Amino acid sequence: MKPTSPTPSLRHAALAVVLESDYGLKAGLARTLDAGSFAVDAAPPLAEPPGVPGRGAAPPLVPHLAIRQRSVRTPEGRAALIHALAHIELNAIDLAADAVWRFAGMPDDFYRDWARVAAEEALHFCLLRDHLATLGHDYGDFPAHSGLWDMARRTRHDVLARMALVPRTLEARGLDASPAVRQKLLAAGDADGAAIIDIILRDEIGHVAIGNRWYRWLCAQRGLDPVAAYAPLAAAHGAPRLRGPFNLEARRAAGFDQEELTLLDQP
Repeated sequence: MKPTSPTPSLRHAALAVVLESDYGLKAGLARTLDAGSFAVDAAPPLAEPPGVPGRGAAPPLVPHLAIRQRSVRTPEGRAALIHALAHIELNAIDLAADAVWRFAGMPDDFYRDWARVAAEEALHFCLLRDHLATLGHDYGDFPAHSGLWDMARRTRHDVLARMALVPRTLEARGLDASPAVRQKLLAAGDADGAAIIDIILRDEIGHVAIGNRWYRWLCAQRGLDPVAAYAPLAAAHGAPRLRGPFNLEARRAAGFDQEELTLLDQP
C-alpha cells in the first residue's frame, strides 16, 4: 500500500494559499482553510519563502493615483468598479492567510479566526469574479494597485501592528465605503452587484470585529491601552489618515467603542 502524505498544518496550508499564483486555485485553497481538518501547530516560526504573495501576470499593478476613474453608468465603468472590488478581496485572502502562517505562538483561536476570514474573502472574490464575467470581463483585465499588500509588508514583523492597521484600519475603511458603492451600483441598474456588496458588508463587519478582538488581546498582553496605542502604530507604519463619511453603525457592530468613534472626527 502506498503511504499517505501527512496532512499539512493549518499554518502551512495558509502559506500555500499566499504562494499560489493562479487566482482561481488561490480562492479554492483558501475556502478549504475553514474545514476544521488541519492541526494548527502554532509554535514554530516559519521562514518566509520567495514569492510572497503569489501573483499572476495580470492585472498590471500601478500607483493608486494612476487608476483611471470611470462612470459606473457605462458597462465598462461598472466592470472596472467590480474589478477593483475583486482586487481588494483577492488581497484580503492573502492578508488573512498571511496572518495565519506568519505569526507564531498565538492562541489556536487566532489562527482559526483568520482561516475563516480567508475562506469568506475567497467567497467574496469568487462572487465578484463571476459577476465580472457577466459584464464580459475577467479578473486581470484592468490595472490595479498594491496598497493593501504594502501595509502587509510594513507590519510583517509585528502582529500588533498588523491587527491595528489591516483589519481595524484598511478593512474598516471598506465598511465606510460600502453604502456609497452599493448605491452607485443600484443607480446604474446593477441589483446583482449591490446584493454582493450586502454579503461583503455583512461578513466584513465580522472580520473587523476579529481584528478588534485580537488587537485588544495583544494590547492587554503588552500592557498597552488600546486607544492610546493606535496613533503611534499608525504613524510608525504610514497608515492612511482616516476620512469620513464613516459608517458608524457598521463600526459599532464591529466592536469599535464610543471613544474610538469620537476620535474619528478629530483632525
